[in-house]
Amino acid sequence: MFSQRTNWKLAPNSFTEAQRQLREAGEQILDLTISNPTRAELHYDSETILGALNRPEAMQYDPQPKGLLSARQAVIDYYRKEHDEFDTAPESVILTTSTSEGYSYVFRLLCNSQDEILVPQPSYPLLEFLAELEDVTLVPYPLVYDHGWQIDFPSLYKAVNHRTRGLVVVHPNNPTGSFISDQERDELNNFCREYELSLIADEVFLTYALDGASRRTFAANRDVLTFTLSGLSKISGLPQMKLAWLVTSGPAERAHLALARLEVIADTYLSMNAPIQLAAPVLLDQRRTIQPLLLDRMRTNLEQLDRALTREPACQRLALEGGWYVVLRVPVTQSDEALAIDILRKTKVLVHPGHFYDFSSDGFLVLSLITPPAAFQQGITRVLDCLKPGANG
Repeated sequence: MFSQRTNWKLAPNSFTEAQRQLREAGEQILDLTISNPTRAELHYDSETILGALNRPEAMQYDPQPKGLLSARQAVIDYYRKEHDEFDTAPESVILTTSTSEGYSYVFRLLCNSQDEILVPQPSYPLLEFLAELEDVTLVPYPLVYDHGWQIDFPSLYKAVNHRTRGLVVVHPNNPTGSFISDQERDELNNFCREYELSLIADEVFLTYALDGASRRTFAANRDVLTFTLSGLSKISGLPQMKLAWLVTSGPAERAHLALARLEVIADTYLSMNAPIQLAAPVLLDQRRTIQPLLLDRMRTNLEQLDRALTREPACQRLALEGGWYVVLRVPVTQSDEALAIDILRKTKVLVHPGHFYDFSSDGFLVLSLITPPAAFQQGITRVLDCLKPGANG
């Protein structure tokens, strides 16, 4: 009755079941995995945000496949203010409701059934579901850790074949927090040029560099056909507003052909709504308020974590440059999922096991740095106490 592409295992996994049991028992759980900024006890300018949605023009239906020009211009203005090297017209921007939709557009554009896209490992698991829905095969290439994360280029060259259509980079990666270096960018461009591949850059966390230094955007990449995804969800901490975008860049002729086809894909769905598009300039401007709050939260929690880890030498924090997450390397006493369940049941603290992000081995836990500081400090104390040698004996 149903397609094979949706033949997922729908029963809850052991980790989800353990959470359900505790909540049904009335237990209070400290969540150190928060990814929703609107649940992170931050102050939003609700009057300005909601006021921006009250526009008389929203009563008129003006279907534009790429999105309203005013909203696309707001995206262009954002890039020009944040990135000196950016010089692109609004015609290169296609608005979507989410980066997930943007990925789907690009997969449809580039791939026939069972064509392949190279993706980093570890990384966020959402791509697997998006690829399955588009009948696309994901092929991982590893990120290796040595005083920081780097792309394993020899493995990348081994992974490419005649069915490969593109390569995904997450800049910075989720959850490793590693940016693509300028040297890696040059090597990626050379690699894509050699094998005639497109580059797909996910930059949702780009503005959250812990050192405060600006990082180059792939939206200005001209060397190869490049599709850059971002949106309000992280930039302005407004995931509920459902405004994202896809910027196409690269050699002029290829970019023009790609945009023509993407416009047809977008015209088929016309998913954007008028109020959000009309509010885009105001909503993007909210980044000036919310980003400093989030960065301060991240740095505060990271300092707390580092202080706590000085007393627990068996655990260490892996280096990170940006993004909202931090990776802990912990002693391998059981699988990461079993360990996360054990921590949850004993301490009532929720952390993510590394295997959720496709780490190649056990011994990793992932925490959110946007957790409210009091909860983060209390949760970390409980987790590290649980991880002490002999604590699980």
